[in-house]
Amino acid sequence: MSRKTSQSFLGISLILMVVSTIVLYFYVSNLLQDEVEEALFSTEARIETALKSNYAPFDLPPIVEIGTVAVLGVEKIKDTIIYDPSQDEMEEFRELTSFKEINGKNYRITVRDLVVESENILMAVVVSYITIILSVFVFLFYFSKARNQKLWQPFFTNLEKMKRFSLTSDKPIGLMDSEILEFHELNKEIKTLTGKVKSDYLNLKQFTENVSHELQTPLAIIQAKIENIINGDDLNDIQYGHLTSIQKDIQRLTQMNKRLTLLTKIENKQFLNIEKVSLAELMGETIQSFHEISVTEIKYHRKDDMWTKMDSYLAEVLCTNLLSNAIKHNTGESDIEIVVEDGRLSISNHGTKPLTHPENLYTRFYRESEAEKSTGLGLAIVKRICVLYGFLIRYEFAEGRHVFSVTVE
Repeated sequence: MSRKTSQSFLGISLILMVVSTIVLYFYVSNLLQDEVEEALFSTEARIETALKSNYAPFDLPPIVEIGTVAVLGVEKIKDTIIYDPSQDEMEEFRELTSFKEINGKNYRITVRDLVVESENILMAVVVSYITIILSVFVFLFYFSKARNQKLWQPFFTNLEKMKRFSLTSDKPIGLMDSEILEFHELNKEIKTLTGKVKSDYLNLKQFTENVSHELQTPLAIIQAKIENIINGDDLNDIQYGHLTSIQKDIQRLTQMNKRLTLLTKIENKQFLNIEKVSLAELMGETIQSFHEISVTEIKYHRKDDMWTKMDSYLAEVLCTNLLSNAIKHNTGESDIEIVVEDGRLSISNHGTKPLTHPENLYTRFYRESEAEKSTGLGLAIVKRICVLYGFLIRYEFAEGRHVFSVTVE
């Protein structure tokens, strides 16, 4: 805002200075020309008076030239360039030529005045004007700039405090007060708004934690009771099939609840334990864990350590979700390929065709096919983690394989 004000001031001042200088130039030029012409007419009148008094005509070339003519001509005034003996060079003069009949004789009276002097005066006036205007302009510019900085200082200070404002902080936002009424009112509204946002955030956080906690207990009880029934001896095949299906749905619901809670915590930036971790090392540990529960062959090419600063738990979630997604959607008996190189983690699995809507990959609960048994939250969590730490995540289908890559910038 301050810069825009200064730019507007500079632009308007420059235009006014140029226009006023041009106007002053022509005004002073016309004024000097009128003065020169007035002096020429005055000199001509004196010469005419002297001739009427029978003074002998005289010449003072190139200033005054008097001669007799047979026929009277028309009075005219013009600029001319003639030789000036006193300067031994060609000079520009303003020339008045008039014709008078005096004492029975026809006279041509020519008087001239040097134009160079008037031009020097004109340039002196214009230069003096420009110097004064520039001095005033520079003074006003820096005075206005300093004044604007003082007036806007509370605004920019409060802006920086708003940028550092955190919902997780217990301290209220402390804003710098201002003498300007508009800024004072703005501070009041910001304090009210941030207080309301923080209150809503804490209520939402409490609600999410309570719901998550309250859901976990009944789900665990239901899961335990179903396992007890399944382990009993009085079930036929149909009942066993139904209970097994219910058990899988409960497990999926439990997993969904945990992932939704995790997503909420990520979006609320509740993971503040930042430390230096190696995604390459974590991916290696994750692969070892999956070897015990998956028959899919995983080829791991570790060419870089890929160090970054983030919450270690979220780093584990990132590696787990990417690998789990690749295993879950791998077709046939093809292997999973993982490459860590130049700050980039790539995971690829075999696929029959590209995704129909890759733009929806990171949308919550999105599944490419309804036949897929997943919560649709794994990649959404991966995306939120990448956004939180400024990582670049990319999907592509190349050579019959789905490839997800995460680049640490």
